[in-house]
Amino acid sequence: MPPLVNSKARLAVELSKLEVFEDPDAGTEQYPMDSETGAEVLWNAYFHDDIEGMTIADLGCGTGILGIGALILGARKVFFVDSDQNVLETAKRNLSKFTEMGQKEFVHADVADFRHNVDVVIQNPPFGTKKKHADRDFLIKAFSIADIIYTFHKSTSKDFIEKIARDNGFEASHHWNYDFPIKASQLFHKRKIHRIKVGCWRLERVQKKL
Repeated sequence: MPPLVNSKARLAVELSKLEVFEDPDAGTEQYPMDSETGAEVLWNAYFHDDIEGMTIADLGCGTGILGIGALILGARKVFFVDSDQNVLETAKRNLSKFTEMGQKEFVHADVADFRHNVDVVIQNPPFGTKKKHADRDFLIKAFSIADIIYTFHKSTSKDFIEKIARDNGFEASHHWNYDFPIKASQLFHKRKIHRIKVGCWRLERVQKKL
């Protein structure tokens, strides 16, 4: 499918219209991604030929911003994978706002149980703040199903991300930094918007799977 938008700014506008979490679960770190960050990463992926015509998995998709953005940019098919049925319903409503897009499949499952091979994984996993190594579980799954991965993590995880990538036959070809805005959504949040340093890594397989 050809892209439905012709600029990063227009993509950000479309993504800004999507519903976010109604009742975010702090335990699984359900925080909405802002449309500007999502649009920039997806636009970068598009210009690296990692979106148009590709089969993509949005692991831990939440309300679907990354997967929907990939379909807007011409992905052939996107798997929306999440263990929370409620947020998958939100993702379905968000996707229903668009027509003439590629194929989509919603998978209600833990990412560890997802079995399809894809061209690209695009994911914004839990950062491991609440559940230690939660982000590692997402990376291990992504390494097993795709040759190209776009993955968000805290900037302080840089050494860990690049080491686990090497250990699994991948290398970081690109890295982008963001001040990730997290709006107050829990009683323990003290500020209306809290910004954290986040990186998005493009990881590419350099050793073929055995």
